[in-house]
Parts: sequence; structure tokens; C-alpha cells
Amino acid sequence: MKGKYGRVTGQIIEELTTIMGRDNISTKEHEIEGYSYDEMPLAKPYAPQVIVKPADTHSIAKLLAFANKKRIPVTPRGAGTGLSGGCVPIYGGILLSLERMNRILKIDGNNFAAVVEPGVTLFDFCNEVEQQGFYYPIHLGEMTATIGGTVATNAGGMNAVKYGVTRHHILGLEAVLPNGEVIKTGGEFVKCSTGYDLTQLIVGSEGTLAVVTKVILKLTTKPAKREVLFAPFMNLQDAIDAVPEILRLKVTPIGTEFMERSIIEIAEKYLDREIPYHQYEAFLMIIMEGESEDEILEYFSKVEEICYLLFAK
Repeated sequence: MKGKYGRVTGQIIEELTTIMGRDNISTKEHEIEGYSYDEMPLAKPYAPQVIVKPADTHSIAKLLAFANKKRIPVTPRGAGTGLSGGCVPIYGGILLSLERMNRILKIDGNNFAAVVEPGVTLFDFCNEVEQQGFYYPIHLGEMTATIGGTVATNAGGMNAVKYGVTRHHILGLEAVLPNGEVIKTGGEFVKCSTGYDLTQLIVGSEGTLAVVTKVILKLTTKPAKREVLFAPFMNLQDAIDAVPEILRLKVTPIGTEFMERSIIEIAEKYLDREIPYHQYEAFLMIIMEGESEDEILEYFSKVEEICYLLFAK
């Protein structure tokens, strides 16, 4: 596959510098090393020949048009927090960092929508919308992930049981195709059903179809209360059998996490304290939210009844 791509020569670097500006280009060895891997432990690093850090859609369009003409591979990258290798430049070439495109452009309270650039971190975005009385329910283990990265990987997280994954919260996109053409999909409204659904085609494509430069996100309101129920079981199968029964209740938990005793032992070692019921073989952590504590407790009483019937203690 490498033979099908053009090489990044000194001449190419000079042309890139002219197109993108010297301050937006780096070939420094120590910087390149940091862009050669994501957070997957022990994975083999792959170094790009050059890093490009544009700050706007127009610059990305020029870059992709140039790279497409020269047949040089381009790998888009957000914060590099993923574990799938999607932002690792396995063919070398150009590493396109989107970290400078980090603005929250608009929060539309009337339409419950927000427009952001791809380099905005999930942490910053969630904080901003919550300060304005809204809620974005995608919650990952690594909140320094960028919005663009979550779109590229269709990230889910702990809230997926109730809220789904990233694609369920995307109303539209601005993206640049490999030839440099800029396209816009969807819109700032929940009901936007005209034409082909290119938005959902691009979500989860990990930069193989286009580089996302703006994201239109759907917002909701945050429930007032959140509680966690920790249920131990005598064996793994009982815990597994309890999950579909819990999901048959009329209210859906936002998260249902399964853990074996070995995970609890690791957590105890990390926290340096004993976790209750740690002698049992399996555990469910059920996360529920609602408008009042009474509402949540009523739901948990039904969950507890199911768990006891299936030998939870």
C-alpha cells in the first residue's frame, strides 16, 4: 500500500509551508514522536513526516486538495485519546492535527443545538452547555477527547444504555472531502430530512471519507438527580441474566456496568480500601437519573426485587 502514495520530500515541505504558513507546520523530531501513537498501550508507533495544524476550514481544504494531487496520505487527529489506532499515521505522510480548531461557535437555546469546531474537548463543551442550562449526555472515560474524535469514532461511553452513542446526537456537519471540496450536511434542527443522510455516513468513518470541520450537536436538559446502585451476585451468569430483566422496566437506566471480582480487587488495590461485598463473584453497577430522589428510589426498589430473585445479596 505504501508504494501507492507519494513521498514527503523537502520540496513537498516547502510547498506545504507556502500553502499553510510556517507557523502551522512542524517537522521537529520530538513533536513528531508525540503524534506517532494513541493511548493504546504497547501499540507500535508510526511516525508522520510532517505535522500540520490549521486553524480554519479553508486551510484544511487547501491542504487536502494539495495532498490529493500529490497522493500523500493525510491522517486527521484530535486529542489522540482513542484506543483503536484511527489517528495513528500508519502510512506516514501528513498528520493533520485539529487541536487549534477549538471554538464553541454557537449555543442555540431555542433549538437545543450547538455548533462547535472539532478540536473542542468533551470536558469543555459539557461544562459550557451545563452552565447555560443544557446537557450533552455523551460521557467517556477520557473527557479530554475532542468532539471531532467522538464523531470520527462514533464514541459511546457509560450513558449509552439510555442516550445511545454519538451519532444519535449529531444534527449536521461541515466536512472537507479528499479533493478539498467543502460540504455541509443536516442542519440546526431535529427535523431535517431532506436528501441523503450524509451525516450518518461520515459519523464513525474515522477520517477515511472526509475531515470534519464543524459539528452541530443536539442538546437536552439535565435531570436533577443521579444515583448509583451496586448489586453483588453469587456468580457471573446470575448478573448477566439480571440485565435484560432490568431493561424491561418502564424506566431505562443511563448505564449498566458489569464487573467481575478481579476488577473489584484491582479497584481496591488502587483505592487502598475495601469495597463492600468484595467476596462475591460478579457485580452490576446501575446508574439512574430522575427529577427527584423519590423517583429514583422507586425505580431502584424494582431493580432490587429483580436482583434478589436472581440471588443477588
